[in-house]
Amino acid sequence: MSGVNEIRSTFLDYFKKNGHEVVASSPLVPRNDPTLMFTNAGMVQFKNVFTGLEQRPYSTAATAQKCVRAGGKHNDLDNVGYTARHHTFFEMLGNFSFGDYFKEQAIELAWNLITKEYGIDAKRLLVTVYHTDDEAFDLWKKIAGFSDDRIIRIPTSDNFWAMGDTGPCGPCSEIFYDHGDHIWGGPPGSPDEDGDRFIEIWNLVFMQYEQITKEERVSLPRPSIDTGMGLERVAALLQGKHDNYDIDLFRALIADSEEATGVKAEGDRRASHRVIADHLRSSAFLIADGVLPSNEGRGYVLRRIMRRAMRHAELLGAREPLMWKLLPALVSQMGRAYPELVRAEALISETLKLEETRFRKTLERGLGLLADATADLDKGDTLDGETAFKLYDTYGFPLDLTQDALRNRGIGVDLTSFTDAMERQKAEARKSWAGSGDAATETIWYELKDKLGATEFLGYDTETAEGVVLAIVRDGKVVDSAATGDKVQLVLNQTPFYGESGGQMGDTGVISTDHARVQVSDTQKRGEGLFVHSAVVENGTINKGDAVALVVDHARRSRLRANHSATHLLHEALREVLGTHVAQKGSLVAPERLRFDVSHPKPMTAAELKIVEDMANEIIVQNTPVTTRLMSVDDAIAEGAMALFGEKYGDEVRVVSMGQGLHGSKANRPYSVELCGGTHVGATGEIGLVRVVGESAVGAGVRRVEALTGPAALAYLAEQDERVKTLASTLKVQPADVLGRVEALMDERRKLERELADARKKLALGGGGPAGSADAARDIGGIKFLGKVVTDVDPKDLKSLADDGKQSLGSGIVTFVGVSADGKASAVVAVTDDLTTKHSAVDLVRVASAALGGKGGGGRPDMAQAGGPDGDKAEAAIEAVAAAIAG
Repeated sequence: MSGVNEIRSTFLDYFKKNGHEVVASSPLVPRNDPTLMFTNAGMVQFKNVFTGLEQRPYSTAATAQKCVRAGGKHNDLDNVGYTARHHTFFEMLGNFSFGDYFKEQAIELAWNLITKEYGIDAKRLLVTVYHTDDEAFDLWKKIAGFSDDRIIRIPTSDNFWAMGDTGPCGPCSEIFYDHGDHIWGGPPGSPDEDGDRFIEIWNLVFMQYEQITKEERVSLPRPSIDTGMGLERVAALLQGKHDNYDIDLFRALIADSEEATGVKAEGDRRASHRVIADHLRSSAFLIADGVLPSNEGRGYVLRRIMRRAMRHAELLGAREPLMWKLLPALVSQMGRAYPELVRAEALISETLKLEETRFRKTLERGLGLLADATADLDKGDTLDGETAFKLYDTYGFPLDLTQDALRNRGIGVDLTSFTDAMERQKAEARKSWAGSGDAATETIWYELKDKLGATEFLGYDTETAEGVVLAIVRDGKVVDSAATGDKVQLVLNQTPFYGESGGQMGDTGVISTDHARVQVSDTQKRGEGLFVHSAVVENGTINKGDAVALVVDHARRSRLRANHSATHLLHEALREVLGTHVAQKGSLVAPERLRFDVSHPKPMTAAELKIVEDMANEIIVQNTPVTTRLMSVDDAIAEGAMALFGEKYGDEVRVVSMGQGLHGSKANRPYSVELCGGTHVGATGEIGLVRVVGESAVGAGVRRVEALTGPAALAYLAEQDERVKTLASTLKVQPADVLGRVEALMDERRKLERELADARKKLALGGGGPAGSADAARDIGGIKFLGKVVTDVDPKDLKSLADDGKQSLGSGIVTFVGVSADGKASAVVAVTDDLTTKHSAVDLVRVASAALGGKGGGGRPDMAQAGGPDGDKAEAAIEAVAAAIAG
């Protein structure tokens, strides 16, 4: 039993047999400690359990926790590759007691594991205790049988652990292994303790006090245990090695690196292979946990790690991207223990390849410029900061790479002048913001972004986290605190709240502390990197610097995710049905519904919309995973990803793929592939179903599609179904027969309307037909004139009345004025063909219109129509036409 995987499983199985809950490693991005950049110890995920803020269904636990130390105060980056035990990524084995067992059982469990399960020679072991911890001293004598000289009392903070200036704390006991007198070094506490002979393998923390103030410390009512054993260190010991990089895990990764580069891990090249192996682990695990390379925060640390490894690949002679080729070896070694590596392998591979491709261009250019700039410098000299900043600002060559490239030549960099140059650039940028159109209204956010840095977004894989309040804005001004009832905008160091963009609305939820609760009503992106939470302080006071708990409204976010993913599916379906000219021109992803505008020259038919809806639902029921990859914009578009109208994309983009095509050119290929920074469902089945509920025009050549998903779509369908049932009941037929019955009723109605119109026309003509109409005419200067006021006749039927009147007269002029129920009037004048040279229907109808209080009128010489607002003047209009005929 000496392989890393076996050592890990033995540890977990041992504690499981001893009643411990085996808890999975928490992510590398801490969800419950905003002060940490990365998870750096096993106890991080249990912090709130130790402080009493959180209850778990178990009182003892064991973990194999993945950890990264490459940023902040725990930064081992520069030492990695050059020492035997420094890593950016490592695994911490630990067992924990939350008020259950204490010192005696903790020591007994540790002793039995290392001497019996692992079979480590007890004669090679010694321990340290805090100098006043007599209890631990006596327990080690009792359990291990150690003589006094093998239990070393340490009076310093090395053997007293504290969570912070206040909070839980307690003495430690560290277990050391003696590698033998052939290696230089002395035991802990001795002048030679920094040597490599005595190596700490396990630290037992006895959490028995609470630090109230700097001066006051009280006993905890339920003392607890927190231990940590470095897996790589104990593996080296069990495999008979003195160097962590000689264990089986690293030997496999380095062997793969040797094969890929054709360079042995010997001499000066050994450090480069070690850097690559270590940094591959940290890069892969960080990407798997949702961190992507960027120029801010955690993403910047990841980029530094990746680029340091890539720089060493270049030193080994690699001329093509290398690290992504080594990923399968890592997944083979660690994928079983950490399945997130397997799930994210495609994303990790794409990210590594993209970053190294871009970096090689930067590196080639930067190294050439650096060589020119330092040609006259010798060992011990310093490169001026202005030159280093120019390399960074103009050519994209990071400061740490400049330092690393000069390290072997013994040349330093003037950091003071580098920092001065950086500050001057920021000051100039602030001046340009002040008068740049829309940006002028957002000066406060740009200033805060410059001062605070970008907000770290955690929301792709979590809806809860902790953060620190970096800024509070009230009434457009930065303040230090806000109290009950205040409307504020909060900026945090990190957040799971999505800021509105790409059509997706911002998240809502709750931000809280022990003394305040803030209700978030919206989240927006401001100042090119800040997530601004618009909120109301419901109770208490919130202060700048407060550590806060962040909880996104889960139900609302779930609906947003479903609606956003549905827009992608509908977009692709529309392109399949209508053609590739279809492109999204805007969208709204709300929790209740979705809508998006697409380019299309004419209304969509009901049949087309039905096919689109069916296609989208075919993909939904596949319930296939929705995958995300990081790529360059050009590469993504070259692979067929669609970019959305109006969106701004950086050099690197998230490419979201969902579903497998079933028809035509899409068959057996990824169905929807789009550039998108929004949040999405984990699998298409989470959408439930999609229902198109509307299609309309927005502008010339742009149509708007509206749809519902999941519960909202089901509620809509249920409502429609209820309407059909009610209608069927009213019509006294079965629901399936409603359509036929309605069509029959409509036919019957149209027939009755025709009959009614005929009856009204007859009545308007006097009830006696053409002869009666002629009899009602009068003679005006030899011209027969028929004029009549009618009611209850639709204005559109007046022309047919006039035609009938002309037929009855044979030769003459007909005028009908119809008066509607609202008092308005319509007039029609008809002139037989033999009289149109003497009297125009258009001229005569305008006379009628003027009498009715209207203006104008139009038509042909033989038939014209007009109207007016004053139906009381209908008879006067008839007489006005008669007078016009008389001349």
